[in-house]
Amino acid sequence: MDPFDAGAGGILRQPKAVWATAGASVVAFMGIGLVDPILPSIAKGLDASAGQVSLLFTSYFLITALAMLVTGFVSSRIGGRKTLLLGLAFVVVFAGLAGTSDTVGQLVGYRAGWGLGNALFVSTALAVIVGAAAGGSAAAILLYESALGLGMACGPLLGALLGDASWRYPFFGTAFLMAIGFLCITVFLKEQPKPARKTSLLDPIRALGHGGLASAAVSAFFYNYTFFTVLAFTPFVLNMTPYKSGAVFFAWGVLLAVFSVLVAPRMQKRFGSLKVLGGSLVLLAADVLVLGYGNHTAAIVCTILSGAFIGVNNTVYTELALGVSDAPRPVASAGYNFVRWFAAAAAPYFAPKIEEWTDVHIPFVVAAVTALLGAVVVVVRRRALTHEAAELEPKHASEDSVTVFAN
Repeated sequence: MDPFDAGAGGILRQPKAVWATAGASVVAFMGIGLVDPILPSIAKGLDASAGQVSLLFTSYFLITALAMLVTGFVSSRIGGRKTLLLGLAFVVVFAGLAGTSDTVGQLVGYRAGWGLGNALFVSTALAVIVGAAAGGSAAAILLYESALGLGMACGPLLGALLGDASWRYPFFGTAFLMAIGFLCITVFLKEQPKPARKTSLLDPIRALGHGGLASAAVSAFFYNYTFFTVLAFTPFVLNMTPYKSGAVFFAWGVLLAVFSVLVAPRMQKRFGSLKVLGGSLVLLAADVLVLGYGNHTAAIVCTILSGAFIGVNNTVYTELALGVSDAPRPVASAGYNFVRWFAAAAAPYFAPKIEEWTDVHIPFVVAAVTALLGAVVVVVRRRALTHEAAELEPKHASEDSVTVFAN
């Protein structure tokens, strides 16, 4: 069945609860790239350095990584609907507070609270969409992936449009949109059945004892360092107005969405997941090297082009994390995310530091090396990462109370 079919069970014919959750997911994913075009404006407005402002990503993803041990514990006890609403409430409060910050320290702290809310919401959203969707999981997952791509594309655009007037407005705008999402989910979404088995705090750590899942997490750790060097450090290198920077990252997000939803599945079907992932990581490494050493035009082109490789990587890593081990998908996902999001926290901190210690080119050299290390892990551990049909138990399909955050 074509998931784009407008008939019963197609992506376009879903209950209001699914659309409410998907719409809130778009805004949640927007929060990741929202600050990209306004990073220089924030630095100027709060009299902060590039390194200090980049901590907005570090605090956000450090809390996100740690929260991965908590989200399954929470959602398996209070249910998906309450977990979504709790996450949305955190985002509304802390995004609003972020807009009132007088110092970069306050802003970094509020951004950490925002990260906790986003982790609670996004880690539960796909499971809720799948549970409430008509026509099975295929259309629901595609809708979720589309929400991810749309959010990643529109985040920088919203940040640019509102941030051109004041760097504070994007934070207030996000709080307002998430408040609307809170109301929509309150009205349209009924409580989902709780998992039969409650998740403990240590289950995700135990799941990493599986060689395939640990290999996927380590490879994704290296890849995420590259990903977030591009996302958090490049705006300072481009040094453009919020509008121009927002346009660049909007185009980046569009490529990410298209390659994640449309291109990656076709490439996997033709060449196999591991070949696609290894090749995409090598191409991403080459892309960030040119980004770091090319002229300004080349840097813009390579920033946009990186969205294609990132979109492919996100899709393949998601499937590996959810299918490579015999652990329930919520538990495998939490363990995988616990490892990889530490790199998303590290890259925004270390990239400006490396520039201070050396020059502006070396952070991109490091990012290229980490992408290659991710590819090396895929090659060396290819047997452990190979999907085996026997491992994909049917019972997992009903256990998705937590999924891969932001792919």
